[in-house]
Amino acid sequence: MTTPFQWLAARVAFGRPALRTAAAGALAASVMIIVTGAVVRVSGSGLGCDQWPNCSADSLAATPALGLHGAIEFGNRLLTFVVSAAVGWLIIVSRLQRDAVPAVTRWAWAQFWIVLLNAVVGGLTVLARLSPYMVTAHFLAAVLLLTGSTVSWHRTRTLDRPAPPVTAPVRRLATALFAGTALLLVAGTLVTGTGPHAGDSSDVTRMPLNWTVMTWLHGAVAAVVLALATALWNRTRTDPDRTAHRRTTVFLAVLLAQGLVGLVQSTTALPGAAVVLHLLGSALAWTGAVRVFLDTRTPSAPHQEHRAAALARS
Repeated sequence: MTTPFQWLAARVAFGRPALRTAAAGALAASVMIIVTGAVVRVSGSGLGCDQWPNCSADSLAATPALGLHGAIEFGNRLLTFVVSAAVGWLIIVSRLQRDAVPAVTRWAWAQFWIVLLNAVVGGLTVLARLSPYMVTAHFLAAVLLLTGSTVSWHRTRTLDRPAPPVTAPVRRLATALFAGTALLLVAGTLVTGTGPHAGDSSDVTRMPLNWTVMTWLHGAVAAVVLALATALWNRTRTDPDRTAHRRTTVFLAVLLAQGLVGLVQSTTALPGAAVVLHLLGSALAWTGAVRVFLDTRTPSAPHQEHRAAALARS
């Protein structure tokens, strides 16, 4: 029996530009869902829709009676459909490539399942009345989606290019930077879970930790990440292939900007706009860390993977 994709593959084929555009769209959507989630939290709209999957007990969508908070929360829920459409389009375009790219297709499907996971975790977060632990899980699920979309986008940008040689010290530093940035994101969720922006206008229980201590911990981890990034930048400065060096330079710029925004937050009573900007920066920093990590790996060439798949089918 012919599957829908097999039927389409006999009639439609996309090139690399369409694949890169689709991957960029999925990446942009995954960043957007993190930023709008921050808007929901700092505006106190987390329970603007106090039911799930309905917005309220008697309405699927937000109603005028729910006010601005309902509109903001429902708007964030609607964005899930935008993310789903972007990921779905990436699946179609990657599957219908003239030259198959199995790795990109696998990561596109991974994003599809992560979107479903994120929707379920988001629903549980509402039903748990914005428990800070569920809010943390919801954010980390969004970061997982961002990871998948970043890997997909990176793969589309490096298709059909030979992997540059990478020394062992550079690989170790990039791995440490990746792990350190992941720890930095987790430490940031502890700051959020103990801080004043609970996600709703009502009184929501916070994590039983000291916010000041968590903030200092977050800053300490950021300092370690900065040191690792600086060491990697210095190590790659004389590499014949400048890709990892350029990527690390961008990462350092984003990290320093993040530090500045974080300093503004801690000295100005956490204004909402700064919090949203900091969440945007965290998404960009994580994207950068993932790309630096991937730049220092040596994956099999895409054409070799395609050839192996063809041999397996024959």
